Amino acid sequence: MRLRVATWNVNSVRLRVEQAGRLMDEHGIDVLCMQEIKCQAHEFPGEGFAGIGLPHLKIAGQKGWHGVAIASRLPIEEVAPLDVCREGHARCVQVKVAGIEIQNFYIPAGGDLPDRALNKKFDHKLDFYEQLTAEMARRDPKAPLIVTGDLNVAPGEFDVWNHKYMSKIVSHTPVEIEAFKALMDSMGFLNLLREATPEPEKLASWWSYRAADFRQSNRGLLLDHILISPGLKDAAYAGGRPQSRVLDHVREWERPSDHAPVIADFAI
Repeated sequence: MRLRVATWNVNSVRLRVEQAGRLMDEHGIDVLCMQEIKCQAHEFPGEGFAGIGLPHLKIAGQKGWHGVAIASRLPIEEVAPLDVCREGHARCVQVKVAGIEIQNFYIPAGGDLPDRALNKKFDHKLDFYEQLTAEMARRDPKAPLIVTGDLNVAPGEFDVWNHKYMSKIVSHTPVEIEAFKALMDSMGFLNLLREATPEPEKLASWWSYRAADFRQSNRGLLLDHILISPGLKDAAYAGGRPQSRVLDHVREWERPSDHAPVIADFAI
């Protein structure tokens, strides 16, 4: 059986139900992990998601900001919640689907100044990474686990439109890249998108709304990731090579999110 998992920063879920349905029609998603739903749990458009074939929901909502959710075609099991956000924001939600634990994150963007002492938002971002990394280091790497979402770091030289310029900009600074690497090393995670499309090919999943034509401006960042534990490697490589990609055409749809979905397939 193929299990197709997607992560998508929807930038307001109530605006994206129709697009989620189109995504289902075109790509047959089994589990959709969403970030920035920007609503409380009771405001989530559950009937709309049931209508497109994703009736099983786990929601961590927050009034006006943040918020994450998982919508699944398959039944979900409860998983003990993680407490890695010191500010108490709705930035993490978790379930188990078909025996695989899925942790869906919206990690803080970090503000504009890459200085922990002068910018509390940046300090919060790095603290979030540190706490998450410590949690993952305590886990069994043989257990099937997906860590996914808008992780708000473009970790590689070819995950940004201009490495030299972006090295001074929050999302691609050396300290953030090191924090991302520490998370990867904590459990020996594999980054499926890069396993499927190795460097030096450039990849991006986010483009600013400021550009009238995001393809022409071509200033994207790869902020959305699907990381897997070593225990899921066989399921990801079942066809000989991981199947994972950015659905960048979704960014072309009318009134799109500024993020495009990222998908990955598993044989279970």
